[in-house]
Amino acid sequence: MATTFKSLVSILFLTLIIKGSDNCSLNNINIGTTRSGRQIQGMPEWNVTVINNCSCEQSQIRLACKGFQTTEGVNPSILSMKGDSCLLINGNPLQAFATVSFSYAWDPPFLLLPTNSVLGNCS
Repeated sequence: MATTFKSLVSILFLTLIIKGSDNCSLNNINIGTTRSGRQIQGMPEWNVTVINNCSCEQSQIRLACKGFQTTEGVNPSILSMKGDSCLLINGNPLQAFATVSFSYAWDPPFLLLPTNSVLGNCS
């Protein structure tokens, strides 16, 4: 009886973990910004890391970047700006638990927030 109960609890637990992994959202895209300590044309440089903390890949990741400016060029294949929205890695998938990074120089730092993504394959 105890073995059956433990088996049922284990199955229930694994089912919840598996179901939970597919419930990814924008909340699973985390953006960290840290100061590099460098100055670019008199502006502080900021290193940005975007992390997909989801077991599914996410593509078409858009960030709110209203008023985004930089004195340091950002590779457009990593971050391309269109109006008040920025597209990350040309819309390509950011794999599960993967990161992408870029740097920019401006003062003050910009608050970059995810506004859209499309879920893809799950690990």
